[in-house]
Amino acid sequence: SDVSPRGDAPGFVRVLDERTLVIPERPGNRRFDTLRNILQTGTIGLFFIIPGIEETLRVNGRAVLVRDAELLDSLTAQGKAPWLAITVTVEEAFLHCAKALKRSRLWDTTTWPERAALPSLAKMLHDQTHPTSATVADLEESIAESYAKRLY
Repeated sequence: SDVSPRGDAPGFVRVLDERTLVIPERPGNRRFDTLRNILQTGTIGLFFIIPGIEETLRVNGRAVLVRDAELLDSLTAQGKAPWLAITVTVEEAFLHCAKALKRSRLWDTTTWPERAALPSLAKMLHDQTHPTSATVADLEESIAESYAKRLY
């Protein structure tokens, strides 16, 4: 199993009926772990968090990758339809109390560390992969360009 973040504007996870959800597959880090796992196991676990709400929702179920053109067109965002979607047949769904998020003070911005005190994604990638042809600055530029031009 793996954990892979998905996110978009509110409502991006579409409820098709009382037991079926659909999630558009948007461009990401070019890792296909989740999609491979769905093909191998046919299962998925979802964890929903909403900024400012401390309770969370967990959903477990059966998952299928779909390429239905009409469905994908209905999931268009920023003028771009996803190239694939994940449909989920919900087998169980349950709410979690807020104790863990309250203890972590996740939504309390006054407890957040100064961003400059933490390494950037580029620095962490550089430290982990030791690329010979890219500096941290090169990676910072590439990441910024990707965020600016390839969210959809």
